[in-house]
Amino acid sequence: MSVLVNKNSRVIVQGFTGSEGTFHAGQMIEYGTNVVGGVTPSKGGQKHLDRPVFDTVAQAVAATQANVSIIFVPPSFAADAIMEAADAGISVIIAITEGIPVKDMMAVKSYLQTKKGITLIGPNCPGVITPEEAKVGIMPGFVFKKGKIGIVSKSGTLTYEASDQIVKAGLGISTAIGIGGDPIIGTTTKEAVELLMNDPETEGIVMIGEIGGNLEADAANWIKADGNRKPVVGFIAGQTAPKGRRMGHAGAIIGGANDTAAAKMEIMKACGLHVVQSPADIGATMLKALKK
Repeated sequence: MSVLVNKNSRVIVQGFTGSEGTFHAGQMIEYGTNVVGGVTPSKGGQKHLDRPVFDTVAQAVAATQANVSIIFVPPSFAADAIMEAADAGISVIIAITEGIPVKDMMAVKSYLQTKKGITLIGPNCPGVITPEEAKVGIMPGFVFKKGKIGIVSKSGTLTYEASDQIVKAGLGISTAIGIGGDPIIGTTTKEAVELLMNDPETEGIVMIGEIGGNLEADAANWIKADGNRKPVVGFIAGQTAPKGRRMGHAGAIIGGANDTAAAKMEIMKACGLHVVQSPADIGATMLKALKK
């Protein structure tokens, strides 16, 4: 089993004919993802990568019954693209685009609250992969092997590293979710962890966060309240980050005492998570946690 995407997902690509959309759609198709078409305004009726191109998401959904969209639209148009997908009935929207204005994402967040049954992943994320079934994102597919460990991460690079560690430990990945590192994102760490906690075939979870915000603390407290049903290995990036300095992601800035890596790690430990100091320890720690 999996969460969010699988072999039956019908995927469209918004920004299909642009350079980023073309490259990554090609990679997704090569991986085996069921990409059924794409959207580029004014290019409807054409073929691209041997898939149909539509002017609107609504047209794409009507013609292909798509239920997942991945967005490679420039930042100034990306918020409208997300809302267009929601209006068309897409249930899983994955926004890869980086640099969407915060004001635009505030409008998106408010708008999606008026809709039901829609999951937004990102923006500024690597996407979602269910190994050997569907890769809806920009991650290197060869890193991920099928298994029963779910991954939730703010960082794309650390998603790949954690997956590699899990696979080398003889385990594998059920679904890996890169939630994105912007200040305003769709699915939170807690919500992504909850999806994996409720997936009957996911036996353990890796949760990777970073300095800034309270997403990891919220997730840790939820895990404890939920009864620690599955082992969770946690890691926080930015342990040496100076206060007040943004580190890589727009959301990674220490604004208070509980925003530091050390504070988050203490909260996670107190909630029963298996906290590691280095990503290199993720695989071995998960093995020990599963045995317990």
